[in-house]
Amino acid sequence: MRRIVLVAAVVAIVITTAEAANVTLFDFDKGFDFTKVTGSDARVSEAKHAAGSALRINTGHAEPWPGIDLAPPAGQTWDLSACAEVALDVTNTSASEFTVYCRVDNPGADGVNNCITGSASVKAGETQTLTVHLKHRSATGIKLFGMRGYPAGTDTGEGAIDTAHVTGLVIFVANPQKDYEFEIDNVRGQGTAEAPISPEVAKRFFPLIDTFGQYIHRDWPGKVHSMAELRGRVAEEDADLSAHPGATDWDKWGGYAKGPQLKATGYFRVEKYEGKWWLVDPDGRLFFSNGIDCVNAQDSTPVSERETWFQDYPGDQAEMKEFADEVDWVHLGYFAGKKIKIFSFAGANRKRKFGEEWRKASAELANRRLRSWGLNTIANWSDSGTYMLRRTPYTACVGFDSKLLEGSEGYWGKFRDPFDPSFREGLRKAMAAQVGSSAKDPWCLGYFLDNESSWGDEVSLAVAALQSPADQAAKRAFVDDLKAKYKTIEALNAEWGTKHASWEALLQYRGAPDKAKAWEDLTAFYTRLAEAYFKGCRDAVKEVAPDNLYLGCRFAWVNNRAAKAGAKYCDVVSYNLYQPSVAGFTSAAGDVPIIIGEFHFGALDRGMFHTGLVPEPNQEARAKAYADYVRGALRNPVIVGCGWFQYQDEPTTGRFFDEENYQIGFVDVCDTPYKETIAAAREVGYGMYETRLGK
Repeated sequence: MRRIVLVAAVVAIVITTAEAANVTLFDFDKGFDFTKVTGSDARVSEAKHAAGSALRINTGHAEPWPGIDLAPPAGQTWDLSACAEVALDVTNTSASEFTVYCRVDNPGADGVNNCITGSASVKAGETQTLTVHLKHRSATGIKLFGMRGYPAGTDTGEGAIDTAHVTGLVIFVANPQKDYEFEIDNVRGQGTAEAPISPEVAKRFFPLIDTFGQYIHRDWPGKVHSMAELRGRVAEEDADLSAHPGATDWDKWGGYAKGPQLKATGYFRVEKYEGKWWLVDPDGRLFFSNGIDCVNAQDSTPVSERETWFQDYPGDQAEMKEFADEVDWVHLGYFAGKKIKIFSFAGANRKRKFGEEWRKASAELANRRLRSWGLNTIANWSDSGTYMLRRTPYTACVGFDSKLLEGSEGYWGKFRDPFDPSFREGLRKAMAAQVGSSAKDPWCLGYFLDNESSWGDEVSLAVAALQSPADQAAKRAFVDDLKAKYKTIEALNAEWGTKHASWEALLQYRGAPDKAKAWEDLTAFYTRLAEAYFKGCRDAVKEVAPDNLYLGCRFAWVNNRAAKAGAKYCDVVSYNLYQPSVAGFTSAAGDVPIIIGEFHFGALDRGMFHTGLVPEPNQEARAKAYADYVRGALRNPVIVGCGWFQYQDEPTTGRFFDEENYQIGFVDVCDTPYKETIAAAREVGYGMYETRLGK
């Protein structure tokens, strides 16, 4: 979540009361006073059109979150308790695509607490609807914990707000590198909020999860109601897969058999063909990696302190003990620092479906499913027993141990110190473990090393090095660079405006310099550190798997300097991009092949409590969003593949290590495919090569 504080806008406008589910907040046509809107690093003006006026916003890029506030008349609040979402129409009048955010506030909103945020990526010249799906704080007295989303009427988790007392909206862009211009109009509350839990249900709310891991207090299409029904779906799906064996124009790898014959090397490689980057399969055919993450991975949910939540808990059954475990290394959320019992309903349901040979059956089924669904890659985080059948190309993810940069920070942890000997040693050891399995395997596209590291801004890791202890290898490397450039500490002090008594004193000092004065040196060392990281990773991959690709680190938060360093050493640069479209995506990496490691969409109409990072109103909309995203990737000349996150829904009551409980699967917790998404995947996947070639 991002923190943003803007000057409150004073706006005079009559608001519709929330008696119905459609609430007009602003339409900018009826005497709206544009001069009274204020914000941070942004200015507003009236945009006049034949259909009426809109609010034009011009943002700068000096502040992290430039934007404006829109608020009800002084002393009033909006009642949006009947609405499912806040929506506004956004028109991008700039020359390039960017993302616009809308934050819905309660009193005390600070960007993290008492607010909820949505976003939309809008291409140049395009108009899109930005929606913020509301999570309604309740007063049922039901206390739940350890999840990111909660059942309607019990929602006390992340992002839940008092929708009856909304104090305003914040419209902004995040960490822009340049100025942007866009227009907004038709700001409204819309849709119908899900009915809260009735007093009768509240009284008998526990247990709330059935023996299959499903929510008890709702029904929906596809829900499993009995063991016989669960097992009966094996035959149903077999018939469906037999009727849809896969695209007829693919070779065994999933490459374009009807396409041009290029150089065959026996391994996957990259090549630019007719102005677009491509992967090329081992037989020399054009290949677009259309994949899915976490295939047959087993997410587990905490059971400790929540024993009364589960009806007919299967973890007590002898035949289900293999899906139960204890862990003590959780570092996020309610269970951080505790030793807890966990259980995988997903694994248990597969065993119930397929019996003692469930692992083999699940692996074989997954490969068959992907081909049938129009997918040709087992992507990141997947079960090795599934991809080592060598029936579907796969990407491998390699983790390793190394010393961290102590002065750094990040959501998933501190950044690595690529100058410490443990960095290369950890890489060597981790890659050596791939010998005899993925290394030199022609079915392996390549390797991701690390995931969503915190690259910060263009100087953050250099500053982090200076804020680390004196024995930090990166800090010593930085000080050595400064010694070589300035010769004396006095010369450095004169340039930086510091008062270090000696080079040793600088090593011992753990403060940050004035960024403006030290900018040139900070950026130079940041580049050196980033390049040392990527070069070390590439060298380790190529040492044991010279013909497999190095696919980078899956950027989520990245700056231009880090992206350029990645482009210098990666065979393919990887990004995790959770947004509506990547059709117009470009990056500072430049004209290099790019693979999307993660994206997804989710909805709340099938018994789950959280949509994931990009929400949709229902399964039909989710399927359409999936198809639009993949088609956009296919049309983008630098993108060579994309991987949906993930194969199966996360646990209804949250993953044990970070509380995520997103409805983001191609299959649900009972291993039942979502028919709408499968149909969309087949439609796009079977024709993806014609789409990419523009046929």
